[in-house]
Amino acid sequence: MVTVPTNITFSRRSFILMSLTLAACKGGADVLELSGSTMGTSYSVTAIDHDRNVDKAALKQALEKSLAQVNAQMSNWDASSEVSRFNASRSTDPMRVSRELAKVVSASREINSASDGQFDITLGPVIEAWGFGAKNSGSHVEPDSAALAAAYEVAGQTDGLHVDGNYLRKSNPGTQIYLPSIGKGHGVDQMAEVVKGFGLSDFMVEIGGDVYVSGKNADGMKWQIGIEAPDALTKTAYQVASVSNLGMATSGDYRNYFEQDGVRYSHIIDAHTGRPITHRTASVTVLAENTMLADAWATAMLVLGTKRGLEIANERDLAVLFIDRSAETGNKGFVSATSDRFAQLQA
Repeated sequence: MVTVPTNITFSRRSFILMSLTLAACKGGADVLELSGSTMGTSYSVTAIDHDRNVDKAALKQALEKSLAQVNAQMSNWDASSEVSRFNASRSTDPMRVSRELAKVVSASREINSASDGQFDITLGPVIEAWGFGAKNSGSHVEPDSAALAAAYEVAGQTDGLHVDGNYLRKSNPGTQIYLPSIGKGHGVDQMAEVVKGFGLSDFMVEIGGDVYVSGKNADGMKWQIGIEAPDALTKTAYQVASVSNLGMATSGDYRNYFEQDGVRYSHIIDAHTGRPITHRTASVTVLAENTMLADAWATAMLVLGTKRGLEIANERDLAVLFIDRSAETGNKGFVSATSDRFAQLQA
């Protein structure tokens, strides 16, 4: 049984192993390495300072200021955050929010429409009912049908949540926004903008496994990112991806789950049923133009599963790797499938 720490801000499903080569750079450039805590997990930065003129302390301060702002806007674990205030309000009048929060919600609506409705940031009450949300006490049981129905009644992103410029509006007073499946990726993108602002173009920034990489690594090659096998016990790399100027995120069902009466319940919720997914897809990795999109699409694709997910990925030219539990080996092995775009990027 896996439990969720109560202090997690953007806790989520997946971990990407970093496979980095930090050899000395040609021309005497410095390799800057920074790390710290944020969103209930850790962040890290690896950047190549070719001119050797970046103030490392100033960079760290700027990064942490940016991350604090993301938390203040989007944390479901902070009662004073923008999203928490929106959730607490029972008004259906438009509420002015930050440009960043409006942007994330707008992107969520677009991905909801493109994913057969399976990416839905209004599922917070349903996630809470299953014991996986911000109010999680560490104890998981299958919710009774009445409690689940009540939670599901206020969910629904298509008709229940509206964006107009910097204003959000809910149709149902009980509608809530839950952002772990996109907020962490947005945080990575904000970090990337800070690093670029210091004149750095070759870097990797990461929060809890969500990554953005720019340019080349210390060896002058694309960044080599290991994708973890979806087995919480082995913690081995299933595949290594070569990545540059892209965001990358992985969503998996193998760390955050509980078992009851011999039944395994994942924290990944099917938006159409309000219940955990039951298919064999265990992990999905997405490469996208930014980490916010990679983050959200990784969740959407995991809910959809490999068959439907591949159809949408190829229709929309999305770079996606699916890893399924193998039926032939009794779930002890894995099989993978890639979208056309993912294969092209790794060719």
